[in-house]
Amino acid sequence: MRLSKERVRHISESLVARFQEEGQVAIVGDRKAFIEQIDHAILEELSVEDRLNAEVRQLLKAYERDIERGQVDFQRMFTMVKSKLAKERGIIL
Repeated sequence: MRLSKERVRHISESLVARFQEEGQVAIVGDRKAFIEQIDHAILEELSVEDRLNAEVRQLLKAYERDIERGQVDFQRMFTMVKSKLAKERGIIL
């Protein structure tokens, strides 16, 4: 995940404040619980990319020797495989 949990919390709080200021949302229940739900949604979405990255690394272990010998560029292969899997699964990066 590229963002810290503290940064995600700040984003969630800012979103809620802005939505309230603009009249786009009226919080009936606990404001803190609403922020925590947004927090959870953002963190879950960010973890999708983390899981995809881990899967791509696992798939590329089969080419470890070729990568070490310089026959395959790890970063280029990583990007290609990640893009392909994301497209197949409908993940927007």
